[in-house]
Amino acid sequence: MTPAIRETLSTALTLLVFSVVGAGLLSGAFTLTRPTIERSEQTEKLALVSQTLPAGSFDNDLIGEARVLPADALLGLKRPGQAYVARKNGVVSAVVLEAIAPDGYSGQIRLLIGIHANGSIAGVRVTAHKETPGLGDYIEIARNAWINQFVGKSLGAPADADWKVRKDGGVFDYLAGATITPRAVIKAVNKALHYFAAHQAELLAPQPEKRHVQP
Repeated sequence: MTPAIRETLSTALTLLVFSVVGAGLLSGAFTLTRPTIERSEQTEKLALVSQTLPAGSFDNDLIGEARVLPADALLGLKRPGQAYVARKNGVVSAVVLEAIAPDGYSGQIRLLIGIHANGSIAGVRVTAHKETPGLGDYIEIARNAWINQFVGKSLGAPADADWKVRKDGGVFDYLAGATITPRAVIKAVNKALHYFAAHQAELLAPQPEKRHVQP
């Protein structure tokens, strides 16, 4: 075996050892940090979902007891989403639906829509969007209170024909020069109310008690 070949093999073996060790370290770090990351993600999700509900209106584990929502055009979902059912002292008080407004100015606007058991809106939050900075910012509660207009609204109050910005003859305020974004959100919230009305009994039904099977 020539010196050149020995040197090449030695270099290749060294690289292989470093690759295996590096992969092992990365895998170990991921294993160690995964629980912390998952807890952080759950905390962030709970905070967002909780913002759509009145303080103190639930005492159950919203995230842990989330239900799967099938894909449905009324919610703008092309893939399954989730519904977070809120209970207080064992009684269902509200449900938070994941929804998407597909027709924002720059694409999809992801929403969480809290609806009381009586069908009135508890709160709406935008969780993700790509709207133009400055024009789309006001749909975020951290920058503007615009989204609070939905609180207390319900199917029929106002009538479907009035679920528009004032410029279009509706009852909702909007930012001058930026109507596409609010139009998309308003339409999505109205459709979510129709979804709730069509599936109210199912959404508010008690979940079967989880049984622990003994090994």
